[in-house]
Amino acid sequence: MDLRLSPVSAQTPLRAALALRPLATPAAETAGAGFSGALKGALSSVSAAQNQAQALQREVQLENPTVSLEETMVAIQKAQIGFQATLNVRNRMVQAYNDIMNMQV
Repeated sequence: MDLRLSPVSAQTPLRAALALRPLATPAAETAGAGFSGALKGALSSVSAAQNQAQALQREVQLENPTVSLEETMVAIQKAQIGFQATLNVRNRMVQAYNDIMNMQV
């Protein structure tokens, strides 16, 4: 989204400085810079941990001798902690959105 506001009067230096600030380039957004890139990376990390825990759990159920039960339990706990953290971040983001939407302008 590109929001450009032209100042009514560029007499104050602050208004002139704000008018000359560069906008985010599409290349920076595609590179994953900023909050959205960090959030996407965290979500993919949690998803990968869940997939790894599921694969280890399947191997233990198939009685694969190379996969230990301890390793599987640790992977499951890591995936669970990551999911709970992601859920807390989502809940806080929803709460912040609701707070902003309920503000009087």
